[in-house]
Amino acid sequence: MAKDYYGILGVDRNATDDELKKAYRKLARKYHPDVSDEPDAQERLQEINAAFEVLMDPQKRAIVDAGGDPFSRTSAGGSGAPFMGFEDIMDAFFGGSMGGFGRRGPRSRTRPGNDALLRLDLDLEEVAFGTESTLTVDTAVLCDSCDGSCTEGDAEPQTCTTCGGSGEVQVVQRTILGQVRTARPCSACSGYGTIITDPCRKCGGEGRVRSRRRITVKVPAGVEDGMRIRLSGEGEVGPGGGPAGDLYVEVHEKPHEVFTREGSDLRCRVRVPMTQAALGTKLNIHTLDDQVEVEVASGTQPGTVKKVRGHGVPRLRGAGARGDLFVELDVRTPTKIDAEQEELLKKLASLRDEEIKEVKGGSGFFSRMRDAFNGHA
Repeated sequence: MAKDYYGILGVDRNATDDELKKAYRKLARKYHPDVSDEPDAQERLQEINAAFEVLMDPQKRAIVDAGGDPFSRTSAGGSGAPFMGFEDIMDAFFGGSMGGFGRRGPRSRTRPGNDALLRLDLDLEEVAFGTESTLTVDTAVLCDSCDGSCTEGDAEPQTCTTCGGSGEVQVVQRTILGQVRTARPCSACSGYGTIITDPCRKCGGEGRVRSRRRITVKVPAGVEDGMRIRLSGEGEVGPGGGPAGDLYVEVHEKPHEVFTREGSDLRCRVRVPMTQAALGTKLNIHTLDDQVEVEVASGTQPGTVKKVRGHGVPRLRGAGARGDLFVELDVRTPTKIDAEQEELLKKLASLRDEEIKEVKGGSGFFSRMRDAFNGHA
């Protein structure tokens, strides 16, 4: 049975190239061995890479849409008859001749590397004003012994004697059309056309080795939690010394003990005693980089918010523009008072005539009806 390449990437059969690329990048980041804890992450990543390769190739995708599998080349109906693509049909009629028309040729040992992802935890001050951080990265790098040639010393890959360097062999099969000759990747050289008889002892013929290195990343001012910084060419070096992928540094902002962030704005809550809110006062607030004075007017009520312009977080690519600081005044009523304080508060309440003697919840009509009923009782 043919593989469901669309299902592997999680897209429908009408997906565009952009949708395929978006789905592939999402899954590749999720199952990359450097970030995934799942035991089958490596196998899933290989499966995802194969599905993306198939669906991005118009001829291979046509085979999938017709119910076949471009790798196994078996029919969708499970009859065992080979599924023939365009190149196989040309090979059947022309025998792979006519100047190489219809031939695929050997595979390249050099392939692009995967992207890598790292997490970077920063304080609010660091994401607000920018910083430089040194990270330890564990990725595949170019083998410094063979420089990606995959061979030991001056040795060179030898031409495969099975396929003659073409990377494929001709296979004759019986079909309903008769005997058909098709091309298959050479099993002796895995389709490369050459065989490395003396592989590099350091990298084992991979052209790359795992290495731990330190790099410096510049974090611009104003980045937000979850944003990613791309370092081009700092990811995984590909097989055969192929070009490296990119390294993505995902910024995570640590919680601050005083301020909370909303975009480029900052918010904080300041406790104000009841007496100070009634009399009025001034508050000195230490912001991320300076100190500001906030005036509390006489009679300030709980929940009042004071706005201080330009003392928030610098806006990303905002040319020096900054957000605002919002200070919420949390007016607190004392819960424990001594006898002297109680006497003073009672005196204040008497002077302001603030004593509450009765709370009437009903209307005047019902009150009069109750009084009249009580009078006749």
